[in-house]
Amino acid sequence: MTFLIVLACTAAVVFLLKPAIKKAPAAWYVSAGILMVLYVAGLQGWLPLPAPVRSALFLLLQKGTLAVALFAVVMFIGALPRDSGPRKHLMPIRAELSVIACILVCGHIVAYCLSYVPRVMGAGSVNPFVAVGLAVAAAITVLLVVLGVTSFNSVKARMSKQIWVKMQKWAYVFFGLTYVHVLAMLLPSALGGGAAAVQSVAAYTVVFGAYAVLRVARAKRESEGCIKDPRSQARQGTAS
Repeated sequence: MTFLIVLACTAAVVFLLKPAIKKAPAAWYVSAGILMVLYVAGLQGWLPLPAPVRSALFLLLQKGTLAVALFAVVMFIGALPRDSGPRKHLMPIRAELSVIACILVCGHIVAYCLSYVPRVMGAGSVNPFVAVGLAVAAAITVLLVVLGVTSFNSVKARMSKQIWVKMQKWAYVFFGLTYVHVLAMLLPSALGGGAAAVQSVAAYTVVFGAYAVLRVARAKRESEGCIKDPRSQARQGTAS
């Protein structure tokens, strides 16, 4: 349930701070980078952090909760009807939110590469679910780099619209693999009766399932609209 709370808070904060994010995106990128570096420094013992701060950062950064919540907001923006109020309000900062999420998730990647992965690989035998989760994580990291770099407006401006749209369609694969990764990493504990893991699996399934339903519904509406009015296809914007 923690993820649902973080997602709701993230969506509310993003909605309220939209003007500030749009006005100075670089400041938000730098802030996200500083937050990530501070946490990694604290994790390694290079920088002492108060216990409450360390606990909050563990939840938001090391477990990737905040980054996944931001990615969810980005994907839900694209799944909403084109004429909906929330989509119109947040669409102008969708790319910026993607970049911020990519920077923040680096804290999750670094933390697990430094601590969790060595422990798992040194154990001799790896749980099949965890093995799948780690393999998927490698694929996600590659997509993260590609999608993150091409989310910068300066990079987008140097690319042809057709190529950029094709590359951004990989966001669907990225988001789907993110769910597979989360599920694979949580299932061992959930199957072992861990209440927190079971609740987390349920929460992530609800969110990702809701996105899938909304995105399919929007695609169906647009497909039906194109059939009724072939000219509407020419007016479609970039992929989302």
